[in-house]
Amino acid sequence: MNMPVPLAVGIWVVLGVVLLTLVLTGRRRIAARSRHLVPVPPALPMTDGALGETLLGPLEVVYVSSTLSGDWLARVGAHGLGDRSNAELCVYAGGIVVDRDGGAPVFVPAATLLDVGTAGGMAGKFVGRDGLVVLTWQVPADGEVEATALDTGLRPRHHADSARILEAVRPLISLSTPIVKDPQ
Repeated sequence: MNMPVPLAVGIWVVLGVVLLTLVLTGRRRIAARSRHLVPVPPALPMTDGALGETLLGPLEVVYVSSTLSGDWLARVGAHGLGDRSNAELCVYAGGIVVDRDGGAPVFVPAATLLDVGTAGGMAGKFVGRDGLVVLTWQVPADGEVEATALDTGLRPRHHADSARILEAVRPLISLSTPIVKDPQ
């Protein structure tokens, strides 16, 4: 059966609008669901030298996502932390900056780092054995939401950069003081 071209185009446009609406609705639901679980991340210090010495970077990475620590399928949509994007990673003595294209930078202060390692995937992005560098850190409480541990996945553009990132970040963990939740 041949359909007139304007009718066929109209059907495809309507189908596209429906699919786009479903995607946007899903993203809003993820953001709303995680907004009460994850505090607002720390802001990047704007004063020169506030982050200390540059230990590594900038390196090209893909910011995969942030998830609730230990549950790599629980993507955090709040505060833009669930948006995949190209990024540049810099490791400083005072913390890690992931400067994302089209999004606010993610700043991980050194004092909030809990662990760093590698993984094969997280939150819908599976790249194979040890393809992602995963930073485990604790977002400090913001007055409305308690402190929450997150896993942030980064995919280096060059495989050799994974080892360089791990080597630069591990000393920051040993210098940081673990954050303990108030046992109320």
